[in-house]
Amino acid sequence: MTGYRAYRGNQVEGAGPLGLVILTFDVLAKSLAGARLAIEQGDFVAEAAHTSRAIETVIELSTSLNMEAGGDVARNLSDLYVYMTAKLAGNMCSGSTTAIDEVAELVAVLQEGWKALEAPATRSHHLASSSYASHSQQQASSLAYGA
Repeated sequence: MTGYRAYRGNQVEGAGPLGLVILTFDVLAKSLAGARLAIEQGDFVAEAAHTSRAIETVIELSTSLNMEAGGDVARNLSDLYVYMTAKLAGNMCSGSTTAIDEVAELVAVLQEGWKALEAPATRSHHLASSSYASHSQQQASSLAYGA
């Protein structure tokens, strides 16, 4: 096992549910960036591989949702993931970056939101306290993934 694989393995093993969601979004963003680069280079094989990886990652996020505990947040995320998957699949090997760019923008917004939730969670672990509002927001969003 390479040092990088060991590092990533430790990162995944040590991550809680919120950390795993953030790591999954990182993989998704990298897959989309790879697909965009492949399109720009005219490499349809690489585009298909990166886009397929992105679709698999979106499906992983979708199947990880806790629809019962997550309520509206989980339902809205599920709908968004269906849209993203359809957009990526429908435009694969089209030679256009439009769908990749649109999904990448959505991913960036979601990624930013999850990372914003991680910061208060990390601080509250260290400080052993947090405001009710931030705790409630974290709890509602985290419930979408069964955290």
